[in-house]
Amino acid sequence: MDYEVVIGLEVHVQLKTESKIFCGCSTTFGAPPNTHTCPVCLGMPGVLPVLNRNVVEYAMRMALATNCQIAPYSQFARKNYFYPDLPKGYQISQYELPLAEHGWVEIDLNGQTKRIGITRIHLEEDAGKLIHDENRPVSYVDLNRTGVPLIEIVSEPDMRDPEEAGAYLKKLRQLVRYLGISDGNMEEGSLRCDANISLRPRGQDELGVKSELKNMNSFRHVQKALEYEIRRQSALLMDNRKVVQETRLWDHGRGVTVAMRGKEEAHDYRYFPDPDLVPVRIEDQWLESVKKSLPELPDIKRERFVREYGLPAYDAGVLTSSRSMADYFESCVKAFPRPKTVSNWIMVELIRLLKQDNREISACPVSADHLAGLLKLLEKGTISGKMAKDVLEQAYSTGTSPEEIVREQGLAQVSDEATLRAVIQEVIDDCPQEVEKYRAGKHKILGFLVGQVMKRTKGKANPQKVNALLRELLG
Repeated sequence: MDYEVVIGLEVHVQLKTESKIFCGCSTTFGAPPNTHTCPVCLGMPGVLPVLNRNVVEYAMRMALATNCQIAPYSQFARKNYFYPDLPKGYQISQYELPLAEHGWVEIDLNGQTKRIGITRIHLEEDAGKLIHDENRPVSYVDLNRTGVPLIEIVSEPDMRDPEEAGAYLKKLRQLVRYLGISDGNMEEGSLRCDANISLRPRGQDELGVKSELKNMNSFRHVQKALEYEIRRQSALLMDNRKVVQETRLWDHGRGVTVAMRGKEEAHDYRYFPDPDLVPVRIEDQWLESVKKSLPELPDIKRERFVREYGLPAYDAGVLTSSRSMADYFESCVKAFPRPKTVSNWIMVELIRLLKQDNREISACPVSADHLAGLLKLLEKGTISGKMAKDVLEQAYSTGTSPEEIVREQGLAQVSDEATLRAVIQEVIDDCPQEVEKYRAGKHKILGFLVGQVMKRTKGKANPQKVNALLRELLG
């Protein structure tokens, strides 16, 4: 039977505020275990949480960027479950009255655009982290992460294959980075994803029995886990066996999902309104101020790059992949107004160097002004294209400006016509046989003569001028 895959994602994003959601403890990643804690985030008796206003504003930014309707009134609830990394025995989250609902984003895949619905975005606090000892049957708990602010973005079950899920997840990461509300680092846990996946006979409206997949800390793991689960569920259905609703962990070492526990339902958590927190009211004035603070979002920026700079859609997509990349491009174009030339050098040469070091453009040793300076030297004919690539690599490794590298190493091309004529005449005089062959119609020999000129000028002669002058002097 032909089955259709149905995928929905629940994405947790750690917000990049300086302090936690309900207390003043630092959210800095990588601190020694249990040093960023206080009675509030440790859940001590008698303490009272106080909501961080910046957390709400960050969540509102994401809601606006994903076309959600922001509720004027939302409420925190207690989600009750017991686990070693949850000191209170409950998590403060939102349930019946979330901050935002009914949104969407668009993804581009294989030249096609698809809209993915967003059911809701709500606020909650993060739990701690368990660290399992590989040598002994014990586990440790680090509560630094407890109380770090999260938004949970729940999608509609609109994705039909792992590639779509990967594209949707990357789109969300791009947005949170553009908005400046999170670094979106999956390896550090600031972007985490649970995937719900089920199969149903194609054409059927009713959803199949789903599995929830956890423990995926990279885009590749998300896609691989979904691919495995499709094969597993397909095999069960084709063999007339039932798919059990459960939570499964992705074991990336073995490339399989394994059963963890039966899937909880909402009633299992015994939600009820948190009596220690007042409801959140979003007034029109506050909402308007947050709207005005939004940066130009990637889809709008990409369209503008095509329209304003005349770039191909592919170039615009690469250059707007991150806000820092787009800013770098525009700064460079401001200093060197040749958009397509700038685009080519960033996309081919600069990104190649960044990938070698696994660096972001924001950490690039070559500033936008330095790249513009290099392209000016190339346009003036001061250096050749090959020299420009070498100079860029030196600027990248040393941080020195291209102009300074060219000056210190004497790399400027020889373009003076009188000097070049003298060298070319020497080559003509010293290579009579090759000259005769050229004049007899064997014009490919010109490359040899150009090479002789370049050799005598130690590669500094301007190749275009050498070619033109050679043709002139050879008749």
